[in-house]
Amino acid sequence: MKYKEHIRKMFEYVGSDFLQELEEYALQTNIPARKEIIAEGEKIFYIPILLEGSVKVYSLYDDRELLYYYIKPFETCTMTFSSIFTDSKSRIFACAEQSSEVLLLPAPKVLKWLEKYPALNSFFFKEYDKRYNDIMRMVTQAVFHKLDKRIIDLLDKKIEENGGHPVKISHKEIANILGTAREVVSRILKKYENEGVITQSNQCIALIK
Repeated sequence: MKYKEHIRKMFEYVGSDFLQELEEYALQTNIPARKEIIAEGEKIFYIPILLEGSVKVYSLYDDRELLYYYIKPFETCTMTFSSIFTDSKSRIFACAEQSSEVLLLPAPKVLKWLEKYPALNSFFFKEYDKRYNDIMRMVTQAVFHKLDKRIIDLLDKKIEENGGHPVKISHKEIANILGTAREVVSRILKKYENEGVITQSNQCIALIK
């Protein structure tokens, strides 16, 4: 397993017995870019830990996306995790933003591990704290920030995640992420382009610093 050493360091505090079971039962797989990992209403069979790439977690309302958070390498999806305690179906969609490597932990095993290795709970508690902060930040931006600033903040974050290079993202994708209409996004981006704040070409957008 390419990421074996990093995973061992992440969970070495839980103990060697757990690490042996993790190596035995966890599955590593590649998820192509833009592929849906799980959809709302599906049964949860695995808890994912992202090893490489980026995964978007969101829900749909009236065909519009409501973004909750992005999963970064060596993080998990807490909304998927919370569903396994009541054996309920997924309440979210998760989609790979780019080609991603994922470690899949069988849901029944995770439930047993939490009882057998109580120290494992701290990993999920920390993940819950991250997601709470993500969602509070999203609410704050939606309530207190104007859409034009939210667009710039989103582009700035995407470009930073892309190593400072122009990011390939459509106006429709931006609109979906921010919960607005494509026409509104296009109008704001055109204004920024005319003002020399951004450049656009072939669906790639760059910020001019």
